[in-house]
Amino acid sequence: MSKIEVNTVAPQCGTTLTLGESGDTVTLGTGASQSGFGRTGTVDWDTTPKTATFTAVSGDGFFANTTGSAFNMNLPAGVAGAIVSVADYAATWQNNALTVVPNGSDKIGGTSANVTLDVEGQSVTFVFVDSTQGWVNIQDSTSNARGATFICASVSGACNTLTTAPDCANTKIATFTGPGNFTVNSIGGPSANNEISYMIIGAGGGSGTNDGGGGGAGGYRETKSPITPYTASPLCGYSTPGNRITVTAQAYPIVIGGGGTKGGPSSTDGSPGGNSSGFGITSTGGGGGGSESPSRNGLPGGSGGGGGSGGGTAGTAGSGNTPSTTPAQGSNGGNGTVGSPSSSNRNGGGGGGATAVGQAGQAGSQGGTGGAGTTSNISGSPVGRAGGGGGGGRSGPGPASDGGGAGSEPGGSSAVAGTANTGGGGGGEGEGNPGGAQNGGSGVVIIRYKFQ
Repeated sequence: MSKIEVNTVAPQCGTTLTLGESGDTVTLGTGASQSGFGRTGTVDWDTTPKTATFTAVSGDGFFANTTGSAFNMNLPAGVAGAIVSVADYAATWQNNALTVVPNGSDKIGGTSANVTLDVEGQSVTFVFVDSTQGWVNIQDSTSNARGATFICASVSGACNTLTTAPDCANTKIATFTGPGNFTVNSIGGPSANNEISYMIIGAGGGSGTNDGGGGGAGGYRETKSPITPYTASPLCGYSTPGNRITVTAQAYPIVIGGGGTKGGPSSTDGSPGGNSSGFGITSTGGGGGGSESPSRNGLPGGSGGGGGSGGGTAGTAGSGNTPSTTPAQGSNGGNGTVGSPSSSNRNGGGGGGATAVGQAGQAGSQGGTGGAGTTSNISGSPVGRAGGGGGGGRSGPGPASDGGGAGSEPGGSSAVAGTANTGGGGGGEGEGNPGGAQNGGSGVVIIRYKFQ
């Protein structure tokens, strides 16, 4: 191998100097550096991820791993043609940002200030142009081309189930009809894959006796994540950010409310249903229906209980959406009629439902109809839930739907209890019906998430 030692190589004529011929490779010696050639717009990537503040080197690209905490990338002194790239190593910049700091009085994009990179999966390339603009961002990718991963979860508690959704093979459905834990064993990525859909329904209220009001439905709360396809109810709360749940790897306790108890033979009012909860979201139990005595008034709750009737005084309905949520978790009950002790006009009001108020008792007609609930496909098929109980009456029983129980009348069929695990309110008693008042239906929690 021959060797030439000179300080300067210049063209013999003209201004073009050619090193090598077509197909040749011109290589700098190990440890040598070049200047004056500029760069082609690419960098050599350092594949050891940075996990703390560091100073970048021109011509290199870096992977910044901010999983543990945010930190800085200090740029080198600006020289025309200098180039630096950096990429989000673990797709965590949205949580822990990388701050790019210019050297001394150098600028970034014409401004003497730091730049914050806080987009998940972002990668950026800076080239130093001149003292006016300083470092200019010539390439900024906010796409995150990563293989997706998903939630792996399990459930505990008797009778609680975990199944693959019949209408979407990529999602699972966890159904809680009793207390237990929804345990997230591992989460997925990107973060959108960890957002779940859920429906939480409180238990229905018990009904009142002696022309008593129907029990109010348990509060209804549902939020559908965009990644779990199904037809949600009109009460989907996704538009309110506080309703959205993104899970982490932990156990989430699930509570299922028990149905409110019916009014007793001594004309006591029906009792409220129990609350259901999970992930910090609570759906309140439905209000109990009013009885002939002591007050005739329905009780407040997720949906309000219907007012009772008798003694020349109309019972007032219980208020729904108590406490208030957005969207509303339920509706008001219906008032009872005035009537007199011997009048056929003594008819209790219907309990409120998820989407409609309970109907007032109808003088000379029947007890009030229970307020309508709502229908969701979260469990894989359309199911109506959270309907109010029908009022009991002298003239006729109040009907109900969506898990609420119908009321009764003297000499007719017995009132109907709220359906278990729908949050339906119990049907009120028409005075003297041997079946008496009825309990509310228990609550339910259903969770839907993407697992593949």
